[in-house]
Amino acid sequence: MEQSEKLQKILSRVGLGSRRDLENVIAEGRVSINGKIAKLGDRALPADVIRVDGRVIKTAPSKDLICRVFVYHKPEGEVSTKKDPQNRPSVFDRLPRLPNGRLINVGRLDLNTSGLLLFTNDGELAHRLMHPSSEIPREYSVRVFGEVTDDMISSMLAGVTVEDQVCKFDSVSFAGGEGINRWYNVVLHEGKNREIRNVFESFQLKVSRLIRIRFGDIKLDRSLPRGGWKELSLEDVNYLRTLVDLPRQSAEIKSRRTEDETSSDRRHRMAEIRRAVRRHQERRMSGNSGFRGSTHGGELHPKSAQNRNHKGSNQRPFVRRSGSR
Repeated sequence: MEQSEKLQKILSRVGLGSRRDLENVIAEGRVSINGKIAKLGDRALPADVIRVDGRVIKTAPSKDLICRVFVYHKPEGEVSTKKDPQNRPSVFDRLPRLPNGRLINVGRLDLNTSGLLLFTNDGELAHRLMHPSSEIPREYSVRVFGEVTDDMISSMLAGVTVEDQVCKFDSVSFAGGEGINRWYNVVLHEGKNREIRNVFESFQLKVSRLIRIRFGDIKLDRSLPRGGWKELSLEDVNYLRTLVDLPRQSAEIKSRRTEDETSSDRRHRMAEIRRAVRRHQERRMSGNSGFRGSTHGGELHPKSAQNRNHKGSNQRPFVRRSGSR
């Protein structure tokens, strides 16, 4: 017997948005089931005809969904929303367009934070990965202006009250640098807004650079240029699904995913990546990358930098090349 599901869950799964956003869409009376305006709490069956703003939505059971996940190397200066009142660049501007469904960002990075950001067409996966109960560790590379003492680190690990909220890090480790600017790797499992910056600022320390380098076991590949993206393998997709108790996708799904991507799609994807790489190289050559304080244009260091002696206080320590896990 077919099981009904909550309406916002069905719509989120096909990539129309987060559950919270879709609850607002339903409350505004923009969704109908079999011609009847839906309300919050309504459920639907696979055979039901669901419309959003009058448009029929093609739905499918969760077992039939081809789950896709993309890693994006977010530069500073991009917002993590699709629309911005100030018309600033968005993280969605350079992402691929899928033949079916839309991409949903797994959490956000603020305007001045760069690094790893995940996107998926599976709303249920995005919802679970973002939920605080998942407690998935995130690691950041942080450049701090000022002296960080052992007592400060102990307090950060024990918990610091910032704006009536207790914030604490899972770990803080020195990662290199000399003088007044030093790099630290910070791991935490919850992503409150501006949490890392606020914690350091509570000790009168300024965070001058903030880069997310890991989400769970998915790490930022140093070969991926700022503004570039890549699709995760089936193995990595299943790793993320297992983290949040979702069923693994089979090799058959992988085959279908490959078949869904036409040769035109592949050419378009490669052209997008080449354009992102070219823009990245042009910014480095022109010196207008936006990270003038860094001798490496804000990117993760190439292999040639591994044995370099970091005497300059503005240089970022070498980050070992990450595998998928």
